[in-house]
Amino acid sequence: MVLDVITNSSFGHDLLSQTIESMIEVVCTSKNVIVGKSSLDELSLYLDRIVPILKELNKNNTSDSKSLENVVEILSKQTRMAKQLIAECNVKNKFYLLMNCRSIAKRIEGITKEMSRALSCIPLTSLHISSGIKEEIVQLIDNMRDVDFRAAVTEEEILLKIEAGIEERNVDRSYANNLLVSIAEAIGIPSEHSALKKEFEEFRNEIENARLRKNQAEALQMDQIIALLERADAASSWEDKEKKYFSKRNSLGSQPLEPLQSFYCPITREVMIDPVETPSGHTFERSAIETWLTEENSCPITLNSLDTSMLRPNKTLRQSIEEWKERNTMITITSLKQKLLSDDDEEVLNCLEQLKDICEQREIHREWVLMEEYISSLIKLLGAKSREIRNLVLQVLYILAKDNNDAKERIVEVDNGMEAIVRSLGRRIVEGKSAVALLLELSKNESIRDRIGKVQGCVLLLVTMSRGDDIQAAKDATDLLENLSSSDGNVIMMAKANYFKYLLQRLFAGPDDIKLIMATTLGEMELTDHNKSSLFEEGVLDSLLRLISHRETEMKVAAVKALLNLSSLPRNGLEMIRQGAVRQLLNMLYHHAHQSLGEVVAATIMNLAISTTNQGSSGTLVSLLDCDEDIEGLFSLVKLVEPTVQQSILCTFCAMCQSPSAGSVKAKLAQCPDVQLLVQLCEDGDTNVRAYAVKLLYHLVEDGNEAIIREHMKQKSIETLLRITTTSPDEEEIASALGIISNFPDSPQISEWLLAAGGLPAFFRFLPDGNNSSSHAYRLVENAVGALCRLTDPTNQQTQRKAAEAGIVPKLVQLLGSGTSLTRKRAANALAQLSESSSVLSRPITKQQGFWCFSPSKVEVCPVHRGICGVESSFCLVEANAVEPLVKVLRDSDTGACEASLDALLTLIKDEMLQNGSKVLDQEDAIPSIIRLLSNPSPRLQEKVLHSLERVFRMVEYKQKYGRLAQMPLVELTQRGSNNLKSLAARVLAQLNVLHEQSSYF
Repeated sequence: MVLDVITNSSFGHDLLSQTIESMIEVVCTSKNVIVGKSSLDELSLYLDRIVPILKELNKNNTSDSKSLENVVEILSKQTRMAKQLIAECNVKNKFYLLMNCRSIAKRIEGITKEMSRALSCIPLTSLHISSGIKEEIVQLIDNMRDVDFRAAVTEEEILLKIEAGIEERNVDRSYANNLLVSIAEAIGIPSEHSALKKEFEEFRNEIENARLRKNQAEALQMDQIIALLERADAASSWEDKEKKYFSKRNSLGSQPLEPLQSFYCPITREVMIDPVETPSGHTFERSAIETWLTEENSCPITLNSLDTSMLRPNKTLRQSIEEWKERNTMITITSLKQKLLSDDDEEVLNCLEQLKDICEQREIHREWVLMEEYISSLIKLLGAKSREIRNLVLQVLYILAKDNNDAKERIVEVDNGMEAIVRSLGRRIVEGKSAVALLLELSKNESIRDRIGKVQGCVLLLVTMSRGDDIQAAKDATDLLENLSSSDGNVIMMAKANYFKYLLQRLFAGPDDIKLIMATTLGEMELTDHNKSSLFEEGVLDSLLRLISHRETEMKVAAVKALLNLSSLPRNGLEMIRQGAVRQLLNMLYHHAHQSLGEVVAATIMNLAISTTNQGSSGTLVSLLDCDEDIEGLFSLVKLVEPTVQQSILCTFCAMCQSPSAGSVKAKLAQCPDVQLLVQLCEDGDTNVRAYAVKLLYHLVEDGNEAIIREHMKQKSIETLLRITTTSPDEEEIASALGIISNFPDSPQISEWLLAAGGLPAFFRFLPDGNNSSSHAYRLVENAVGALCRLTDPTNQQTQRKAAEAGIVPKLVQLLGSGTSLTRKRAANALAQLSESSSVLSRPITKQQGFWCFSPSKVEVCPVHRGICGVESSFCLVEANAVEPLVKVLRDSDTGACEASLDALLTLIKDEMLQNGSKVLDQEDAIPSIIRLLSNPSPRLQEKVLHSLERVFRMVEYKQKYGRLAQMPLVELTQRGSNNLKSLAARVLAQLNVLHEQSSYF
């Protein structure tokens, strides 16, 4: 927001002008900040609201200038602090800022709360400003006072990974590499090696500056972070790593050391991996002592009483063991290299086995092997006569190359290295499999793909292997060819080898055994979305649909698995539906006798159903099932099939209930006689099946279909649903269970069942504490509040009282100011139901007898009910301080929330409470908000407002005070409203003496 600087000030002209300018500057400059942006954006929104308030105060007030100067001074100071923070965020290293993102969020929170404190010092009662401005100031104070700024989700996730890596002493390069990439994305820098290295070096310099500032605690923490991240490729050059490695290796000697006696576990007599210490000072392997304590409850050595809670990690010993292992591994790696040159094949094989084992253990070991320059020696061994040696070499090279670009590049840089690997492709199948696996890994490096394809005979050998009988080798060869196809030169080579034509020909018209291999490969390949789309364009769908009708079950399964793989792309799923695949799949599901086939068919149908939920707005909408018979037929299978198929079918219907055809599907299922099965599966089914049964049942009742609940769900169902809310690990299932309960009809019996089954504490678990609901999914909170509404039914005051005594009323009031519009709507509905009982439960004031001087102290009388009210005794909205939050909800953009809030407020002016309740509404400035609802597009809400105004305007005081405000909206309704609304609006206008009572509007 860009605002004019104030030029005519009645107090603190210069300071006020500077403060406004600074606030505008903060709003503008904060947009360029990366770390802490979400918190600064929210602060900017508050500043946008503060500036016009300052302008209004400056224009209209000359008194209380001292108080206002104090306010401006505080705001000015906090704005300067915000500017300073933004300057730091723009100047300091982004790595460093990310590591401090939590403290940045807390600094912004402190600034915001101090500004709130300043605004609360504004003397509102003595200022001549509009009620709207006053209301905005009060609301702004509340909002800013209750803020809870936190680091952004992505920033927090990175910090948690860093903390876990430090705690677990994770030295894997891949862990550090992934962390650096995540950090690069979070701070908006390229993930290229040079950019990351530059930023990381600046981070190191920032830490040195912290040391110069003598901030030792921060420097120590950052040193731990650096130690973790410097394992990444971009954080430290290969030369630096080599220097560090050889410096350590050269100081070790040449002979491995025997383990110290303290390294052995007294139970297993083996060197420990995870040593834990007992209170008596004895150390054991964790798994060994835990197993011991399952049978004994005492220490194996001291025989003192001992349990697992008394065990503590012995980090010092664990570090010593790890250092010993590292030392011996370095010495072993150094000694093995010379032995690979032996003429004794057995000795070479033994060395390769040891080397393979070392490489498989840890990533750091593979790095040491590279530093010892093993690659060229290993490549030379590919020329050995022994097939076993060549195969083992290929396996070691594969382990070294996996997820390591540096190793990949070293392999291809060795003279004739690629040619030696490709030669192994043409040898016996075991060696060929190892060679193609290695080449597939090498091909993940884009710069290497062309070099692979250019090796003479490589593509032809791969095409031949893709046609072979060994499925894994054929699959790897196919995947490798797919990777190589990114190069035009390789594609030409494949075309020359007739590879693509061969693939399609074999699917269309090849022998059955080849069809089986090709279909199986398509079913098992990890295809990209582009691959899946391209294969469909090549006509693979027609071929697979023909294979479905094959007599052999194995062929059917392979074909459907391929369809399952391809159908995970929604575009393909929709095309399969258009091409009539659903009918064939349904027929297979209805008549299959083979369990594995039924599972795959059901899973494929499920994919097709999910694809219908992702349709764009253009084109003809596609439905999975077009006729009621298919809906009923598929659903009837649920009671006949095994749990895995049940799960897929239920998931299919859940997806259909979220598709464009949801209305017809829900209507048909609701009438289906087998719908009772859903209730049974909720109560007694397999855990995974139950989850989908609960979700589907929720879809069927979420639109208010009470018939299913009344007919099929009894007390046992309630107990089951409540048990799900406390035991299920599936958040969506819990939300659905709560949603079903929230759709139960209002009934004293249902309320009693819910109470008896522990409904109150179960629902309360999902309500947020304080004003922070970030730790709960919105739908959980929404449905928990909806479920609580079942316990506020005004026909059962006993249940209402128990709910109130459990603390429901303050929770509902709190929820009016947080969460979604649906949460606020349901909270207001519950408060309205409770308030219906307040007039009956309010305790009348009894007249005192005897001498007045001996009477008890005066009792507080409720201004609405004119009796003694309480939150737990009469659920009084006034006593619960609920009126103000309800008034705020009247301004909600959601019509349902507005209507629910209005319903609650109108309980205060029912019958004889009209005068007293209207006074309370007036004091809380509710009547203007109610009048504004006349402009709401909902005719039902407009009608409720008209009825309420007709009652309130019976009192001259409010007719005079608010009549003018209501006139124009009322006139608008007489012109554009329905006949009923026109008549009601005219009646209110007649009350205001704007229309004659004989007007034609009546």
